[in-house]
Amino acid sequence: MPRDLVKGLTALLAAVAVPLAVCLLLLPVRGSLSDTNVVLILMLVVAAVASFRNRCVAVLTALSAAASFVFFFTTPYASFTYIDNTAESITAGLLLVVGLVVSQLARRYSRERTVAATLQRSLLPHELPDTSAVRAACRYVPAEAEVGGDWFDVIPLPGFRTALVVGDVVGHGLSSAVTMGRLRTAVRNFSTLDMPPDELLARLDEVVIQMDAEAGADEDGIVAATCLYAIYDPVSRGCTMARAGHFPPAIVYPDGRAEILDLPAGPPLGVGGLRFEAVERQLPEDTQLVLYTDGLIQDRHREVGAGLKLLCDALSGAGLAPEETCETVLETVLPARPVDDVALLVARTRAFPRERIAEWDIPASPAAVPTLRAEVSAKLADWHLGEAAFTTELMLSELVTNAIRYGAPPVHLRLLRETNLVMEVSDGSSTSPHLRYAAAMDEGGRGIFLVAQFAERWGTRFTPTGKTVWAEQAAPSVPVAPVLAPAV
Repeated sequence: MPRDLVKGLTALLAAVAVPLAVCLLLLPVRGSLSDTNVVLILMLVVAAVASFRNRCVAVLTALSAAASFVFFFTTPYASFTYIDNTAESITAGLLLVVGLVVSQLARRYSRERTVAATLQRSLLPHELPDTSAVRAACRYVPAEAEVGGDWFDVIPLPGFRTALVVGDVVGHGLSSAVTMGRLRTAVRNFSTLDMPPDELLARLDEVVIQMDAEAGADEDGIVAATCLYAIYDPVSRGCTMARAGHFPPAIVYPDGRAEILDLPAGPPLGVGGLRFEAVERQLPEDTQLVLYTDGLIQDRHREVGAGLKLLCDALSGAGLAPEETCETVLETVLPARPVDDVALLVARTRAFPRERIAEWDIPASPAAVPTLRAEVSAKLADWHLGEAAFTTELMLSELVTNAIRYGAPPVHLRLLRETNLVMEVSDGSSTSPHLRYAAAMDEGGRGIFLVAQFAERWGTRFTPTGKTVWAEQAAPSVPVAPVLAPAV
């Protein structure tokens, strides 16, 4: 028999049996109880059943309570149809009406919770991308009472990097789910600007302050949230992280050792005026990053320190597969009855093969460009990308020449070959190039326009020492060895 059918039949049987059992327990003392006492006890039973938010079960419980009261406490053991007086009729009817009202309230509450849960599921990612930087897995466990504002995300970035995000909006209900969706959208929009984690959190803090101002001075309108944002680069194997009042991530090394990263806490989002601090850590290949929300480790019966220790113990033997790690963590650490939503994101790091990377230090002279073009063409031939040589040389000439003329030394070129071909030109200036649409008689202003036409994507990201202008183009499909070893 299907499990849902068995569960439904069991609930209906309990709805009939519970009021009957209560009445049988009250029979020995019925002489010392008034009708009001009995009705109040039965009302509590009906309200308790209605709190499970099943309307049919609540209505059946109310009917059973009214019938049991009539049978046992008006004309004991005589008949269901004969009632002593009008007062007893009113009492039985009142019990039935109260039960129906409670069930209706339960139905409205259940509908609101369903709407909030549906909205939240629609705002969370349905499938995580399998990027060149990480292989990720996730779990989301809603709270038993009300849905909250927990969210997670995996965002591919230029240069084969990947951003990992976990956040939590304070509060529960429909408003928290809506706020969560707005913050997740803001994080994705800011990530397109390729900001470092601390700067992105500062921008997100301004968004939360603005949302709080729009909500007004009402106490229910106060918006507060926490967030953890990390960027992993498979080329350098460096992971830059910053958090805004969120719990720090856990790291599981390839040898099985697990630790909670000592990361500066930062203020929660919405406080304003305080600084966020980013930390970079070098991670070996096959390291697992574990990001989570407070519902996983916090519990009314467990301190935070005990929850973090339990998490580390569970991760120590979790293995290398992110899916297995998620299952192990939930089975071991998740509270039996979570009072808050739980978002769990596990990402296993990958390393970019050195044979797919080519780099050049460029002298600050335009005369070096022809030689550089020849060397890049030779490298593309080694990578079986001769078809892309013309467009690559054209974009190379424009970007390198701009860096030499308008930038500052040192000038550096890097090519990355995977599913796409990425060209990165770095220099020591923080001046960003802008796309212009030159007129017919203009002598300049066409270089970045040509790059934008030939590249699938292009952009600028700022670094502590200057900037990097990158351009990405599709690489022809050729038989090459797999870039990344399959995950265990």
